[in-house]
Amino acid sequence: MTDLTQQEKKQTYHFNKLQKRLRRNVGNAIADFGMIEDGDKVMVCLSGGKDSYTLLDILLNLQQNAPIHFDIVAVNLDQKQPGFPEHILPTYLQEIGVDYKIVQENTYGIVKEKIPEGKTTCSLCSRLRRGILYRTATELGATKIALGHHRDDMLATLFLNMFYGGKMKSMPPKLISDDGKQIVIRPLAYCKEKDIEKYAMAKAFPIIPCNLCGSQPNLQRQVVKEMLNTWDRQYPGRLETMFSAMQNITLSHMCDPSLFDFKGIRHGQSLEGIEGDMAFDEEQIPPMQFEDEDQSDFSHQEMISVKEVS
Repeated sequence: MTDLTQQEKKQTYHFNKLQKRLRRNVGNAIADFGMIEDGDKVMVCLSGGKDSYTLLDILLNLQQNAPIHFDIVAVNLDQKQPGFPEHILPTYLQEIGVDYKIVQENTYGIVKEKIPEGKTTCSLCSRLRRGILYRTATELGATKIALGHHRDDMLATLFLNMFYGGKMKSMPPKLISDDGKQIVIRPLAYCKEKDIEKYAMAKAFPIIPCNLCGSQPNLQRQVVKEMLNTWDRQYPGRLETMFSAMQNITLSHMCDPSLFDFKGIRHGQSLEGIEGDMAFDEEQIPPMQFEDEDQSDFSHQEMISVKEVS
C-alpha cells in the first residue's frame, strides 16, 4: 500500500473518531441497561437501512473485544414488496461472514388487502413484522432481539406521544414482550442519527430504500422529526439536553398520582425522597456539556473514499 496522502490521513482520522464514538455510545447503552449478558444469542433485525447496518457492524466490532461471550445472528424479513432486491442482503452478509437467516412472509399482500388505497400501512405492517420476528427469535433460540432505533427516534416518539397521544412515553432501550418470552434491546439508544448517517456513508453499506411498499409516509412523525432537526440546527445541544431529561425524571414534579403519592403529602413530613419547592425560585440551568466529537463533517466525496482508505 502506498503512503497515505494528507487528505487520506485526515479522512481516516475523522472516521476513526466517529467509529470510536459510536462504539462508546453503544457500549455505554449496553452496560447501563444490561442489554447483553454472557451466553446471549442476539438476533439483529436487519432491514437494509442505515440504522440496522450500523447496529450490526458496531455489535460485530464490540463482540471481538467484549469481556463476555455472545453470539450474533442477522435476520431480515423479506415482506415480498414488489421490486425488493432480494440478493443484496444475503450477498452482503455472506461477504462479512455473519450467521444469518432470511425470513420470507408475504405481509405486503396482507397489508394491501386490509388497508384501503392511500392510507398509511405502517401500523399494520409493524404489528405483522413484530409477530414474525418474535416467532423467528424463538425458532433460532435467540435470547435478545436487537432493533436499530437511535436517540433521535426515541426523542421523536416522546413528542409524538405527547402531541398526539397525551402520554409521556417513548421507546424504551430495553423491554419485554407482552407474553414475557422475548427481550427487545435498542443498543443505538445513545447514538445520534447524524453520526449514523456519516458512518453508513463512510462504510458504503448497500442501503435498500424504505419506499418499496408505496405507502404514504407517517406524516406526524415527519413533522416532529423536522421540528427536532430545526431545533438542532438553530440551538446546538438542545437535543442532547432533551435526551438527558428523559434520563433525569423528577416524579414529584410531574402530575401522575399513580407514580407519586401526592395525597400522602402532609404538613411537617420529612422531605426524604422529595425534591423541595422551587416554584418561586429561578431555575438554575447548568451550562450545556458537549460531547467530544468531530465537528468538521465529512464531505460527500470524503465519505465515499474512507472505506478504501481505512
